[in-house]
Amino acid sequence: MRYLSRPVARAAVAAGLTILPITARATDWPTFRGADRTAVAPDTDLLESWPDDGPPLIWEGAGAGRGYASLAIAGNRIYTLGDSLSTAPDADEYLSCFDRTNGQQLWKTKTGIAWTDGQESWQSSRSTPTVDGDLVYVLSPFGQLVACRTADGSEVFRVDLRERFSGKKGDAWGYSESVTIDGDKLVCIPGGPEATMVALDKKSGETIWTCPVEDDRGAGHASIVIASVGGRRVYVSTTASGALGVDAETGRLLWTYPIDKTVAVIPTPILRDDLVFFAAGYKRGGALLRQVPGPGGGVSIEEIYPLNTDLANKHGGIVLVGDHLYGDSDDKGIPWCADLMTGTLAWKNRGSGRNSACVTAADGHVYVKYSDGTLALVKADPAAYEEVSSFKVPGSGDRPSWAHAVILDGLLYLREGDAILCYDLRGKG
Repeated sequence: MRYLSRPVARAAVAAGLTILPITARATDWPTFRGADRTAVAPDTDLLESWPDDGPPLIWEGAGAGRGYASLAIAGNRIYTLGDSLSTAPDADEYLSCFDRTNGQQLWKTKTGIAWTDGQESWQSSRSTPTVDGDLVYVLSPFGQLVACRTADGSEVFRVDLRERFSGKKGDAWGYSESVTIDGDKLVCIPGGPEATMVALDKKSGETIWTCPVEDDRGAGHASIVIASVGGRRVYVSTTASGALGVDAETGRLLWTYPIDKTVAVIPTPILRDDLVFFAAGYKRGGALLRQVPGPGGGVSIEEIYPLNTDLANKHGGIVLVGDHLYGDSDDKGIPWCADLMTGTLAWKNRGSGRNSACVTAADGHVYVKYSDGTLALVKADPAAYEEVSSFKVPGSGDRPSWAHAVILDGLLYLREGDAILCYDLRGKG
C-alpha cells in the first residue's frame, strides 16, 4: 500500500433518481453501478480536464487480487472480489475490505477456489459485492452466494444457487451478477427454467419465493434494477433468453422479451419511468420497451423499437445522460451516443484507448475506461464526440482493464488487478 495523502471528509450529494434505489446512504456506492444502478454519479464541480498523467493520485492500495469485479463503497470501507491476492498465502478467491481513506486492507475472507476456466485473460471473478447495513454479499463464479459481516468479514450464510435452485448459466463464463437488496429481500438470478429469479431473506438466506421461466437458457451477467409501474414494484433484468419483469412482492412473472440465442447477455438494463432499455453484445443490439400496467396487477410491455444493432454492447455497460445513451460498440473500443427514444446514433468515434470500454458518467462527462488501461474524459454531448483528456492507468496492460470505475464524493476509484487507486476529481473552485 502506498499512501500519499488523506482525503477530506465527504460531502453529502442529493440527486433525483429515475428508478428505485437499493437501500443505502445518499453518499454510498454500495453495489455495481451505484445505489440506483445507473452508473451516473450525482457529483458536480469536478475537474473538466486532467494533466497527461491523470488527476491527482491520493493513494494506491494492494490486495484486491486477480479479477474484474468493480468496487462497492459504503461508509469508510471499500469491498471487492478477486483471487491470487498479493496479501494471501494461496491463489484462492477472497472477498476483501479496504479502508477508504488510505487503501489499507482491513480483512479478507476466502469464498472458494479461483475460477480458472477458459483462457487466462477471461479467468477470475467478476461479481461486484453488494453492501447493506452490517452485511456484504458477493456471488462467486461457481454460484456460491456468500454473506459476510462488514465489521470483520466473518461468514453469516452461504447459498449454492446451482444446488438449491438448479441454477445454470447461459454461457461458460461463470456467475457475475451483483445481488440486489430490496427491503428485507435479497434478489438474484440463479437462471434456468425452475427458479430463474429468486428472493431470499437477506439475513438468513432462506427462500421467500422463486420465479420459474419456461425454457430459460440460464443466467446472464446483468444485475437487477427496480421499477415502479402503476404503483407495483417490478424487478427488471436479463437472462440469456432476453429481458424480463417480475413482481417484487409475489415473484410472479409479468413479462418477457425473448431474443435469439447469443454467446452472452451482460449489460444491466436502464430504466426511466416506465421505459426499459436493454442491450446485448455480439451484434445483437439494444431495444427500448415500455412497461404498461394492466388489470389484476399485471404489467405488459410495448415495443418502442426492436433490437438495433448500432446499440450492441458486450460487457462495458451503457449510461443514460439526459436523453441520450452512451456506450461502446460491442467491445471494439469505439464509443457511441444515441437518442434514447429513437435509437438513432448521434455519433460514433474511436477515442485514444483500444479494445472494449466500460463507462461511468458524472458532471456532464462520460468516463470511458478502455481494456488497454486508458481512461478518457469525454463530454456527454450528443452534438459531437469530444475527448477532453486521457491517461494510462498505472499497472495496466498485463490483463484487460475490465473493472468499472466508481465516482463518489469527488473521488475516482479504479480497480486495476491487485491494485485499488483513488484519484481526486474535485475542482479547485
